[in-house]
Parts: sequence; C-alpha cells; structure tokens
Amino acid sequence: MAETVKIVVLGGDQTGQELLEQSVRLLDPGLLGLALELQRFDLSLANRRTTSNAVVSDAARAMLEAGLGLKAATITPEGGEDVGSPNRILREEVDGKVIVRTGRRLPGVPPVAGVHYPISVVRMAVDDAYGARQWREGDAGGPLEIAYRTEKITRSTCRAVAEYAFRTAEKMNARVYGGPKWTVSPVYEGMLKEEMDRAAARHPEIAYQPVLIDATYAGLLSGATDAPLVIPALNRDGDCLSDLVLPMFGSIAGAESVLLAFDEDYATTVAMAEAPHGTAPALEGKDVANPLAMILACGALLRHAAERHGAAAERASRAIYEAALETIASGIKTPDLGGAAGTTEFTTEVRDRVATKIEVSSSLGSAA
Repeated sequence: MAETVKIVVLGGDQTGQELLEQSVRLLDPGLLGLALELQRFDLSLANRRTTSNAVVSDAARAMLEAGLGLKAATITPEGGEDVGSPNRILREEVDGKVIVRTGRRLPGVPPVAGVHYPISVVRMAVDDAYGARQWREGDAGGPLEIAYRTEKITRSTCRAVAEYAFRTAEKMNARVYGGPKWTVSPVYEGMLKEEMDRAAARHPEIAYQPVLIDATYAGLLSGATDAPLVIPALNRDGDCLSDLVLPMFGSIAGAESVLLAFDEDYATTVAMAEAPHGTAPALEGKDVANPLAMILACGALLRHAAERHGAAAERASRAIYEAALETIASGIKTPDLGGAAGTTEFTTEVRDRVATKIEVSSSLGSAA
C-alpha cells in the first residue's frame, strides 16, 4: 500500500482563507487516487494573537516532520509590539533558504513586453532587509533625526540561492540572469555575486549572464526575455522582482510561490507552497478572486511529494497543472485575466478536468 502523503495546511485571513479552502478541494484522495492526510493549523491574525505565535511554531514543527505545507495568505499587522509576520517565523524555524516564483505563459492571456518564455525568480527566504534591526536617533521629527537599519546575509543562504538557481536553469534549459548591485556594495551584495560565480564554475554547461539589479529590471522589459530565465536575488530584490515578473504574464495570481529548505546536498527537506499575493480584503466574500496561484501551489507540493512518494504523486501534480492551464485556455477565467468566472466556478472546472485526467491516466496504466 502506498505511503500516505502528509500535507500541513496553514489557514489565513480574509480572501486568503477563502482561496485556501477552494484549493483544498483538489487535495481529495478520492479525486487524485492518492493517499493524503491533511493536518490543519489556524494562522489567522486572531489566533496568532491569542496564542502569541505559538501556533506558528507548532505549524513549523509539523512541516519539518511532514516535509510539505500549503499556506493561505495572512495579515501582517503594523506595529513592533504585535505578532509580526508568520512567514518570517515559518521560514526561520524550518530553515528555509530559497523562495521560488515562476512566471509562465497563461493560454489566451496576452503577456506584457512580448514575454513568451518562463522566468523563475530564486530569492533568499531569510536575512537581508526582512528582520533587520532598525532604530532612530536624534530629535524625533526634527531635521537631524537619523534612521538606521542593520541588515545581514549569510554565506550559506547566498550559496543555496546560487546553487538552486543553476539547478533550476538546468531543468528549464534556461539562462541564469541578473544579480545584486555588487559594484556599489561589494562586501554585502558582493557575497551573493561570489556564490553565483562559484555556482557558474560548478555548472559550466549553463548559460550565465550576471547583470546588476537595475539593469535586470530594464532587461526584463527590453529584450532579455528571448529565452527562459532564472534570476537569483537578494531577499527584498527578489520580492520586488517577482511582483513585476508575475503580472507580466497576466496576473500576480497566475503562479505559485514555494519556500524550500534543503539538506547539505541541496535535496529538498521542506516545501511550503502558497500564493504570492496578499489577503485582498476588498474581494472577501465576493467569489471573484483568482484561485489559480493556490491551485498551482497544490500542484507544486505534489511535484515535490513525488520525490518521496513516486509516480502517483507526480501524476496528480501534472493533472492539476494541466487542468488549471487548460481551464484558462478554454476561456474560463476570473476577472483579473479578462474573464467572468467566479472563484468557485473556476475551481470546479479545474476539479472536473483533474478527475478526467486521473481517470484516463489510470486507464492507461501510467501509475503502475
């Protein structure tokens, strides 16, 4: 009997929670023909406050054991005395090193700037501007008041970003492109550039074009996208880059975001998938938000599960990806992609197509 695939499901806030519940409709053992076990944690802002973030740490421990997590968008409150960002806690406690977001063509959705090939942003998951110590000195509100921020990056995180970028480029037949502003910051940002260069030496078969971050932005809109790209980036640079890259393909809700933790050989130990967008409070309760990113997050998790659980998980992953993109190709799209379908309608169509794909695949014996 096949080993059960355990997935930790992390609830969230507002539209983020609604989209999570839609995506979980696809993680149905009866639908996928796959033994699945979902373990739920409530990471809503209210529960994080009630538990003083203990629920976040509990969820992180569960992901370390299961290796897989599916997370809804959550509210990060303002104010240093509040509970802060659950993403930061999760990333630190599972020792996440890399976040991967891949923009890809959506059938029937015109891209921006003639972009046809996929673009993966491989960014730091920890350190840099996020979690930096900040303070001010001098007369508050006066012209001489000074604000300070102390940031750090570690060699191990830089190495993980660079190595995973080149391994991703190998799978995508892509060029490793971009980089930090190493000329202005040779000590700090130069550390990532050093690791990019070293990874390039380990992977001489991969095309490598290091470009300063400002030129990277310009290149994305002026001709650098003539082939698949993988862009290694610092934490905040990567956050900003992905918010540009994903809408170039039609919508920030058009692709999943995956946090990865590794062992010493860069094999994945934890994969946590989510949507790259926020909680969209203006869309809450209206059944119009695009669930595509959360649906693809399910597909991404099962792709990582296939490394341990084999062909059945791979088959389920492929069925979800194909069904989601075929649904868009058929003209069933949410308003952000120029369609009129609601959240539930879109998800139901994807679910029906997954069922057909799994049935056909099983009939052909591909799971054997």
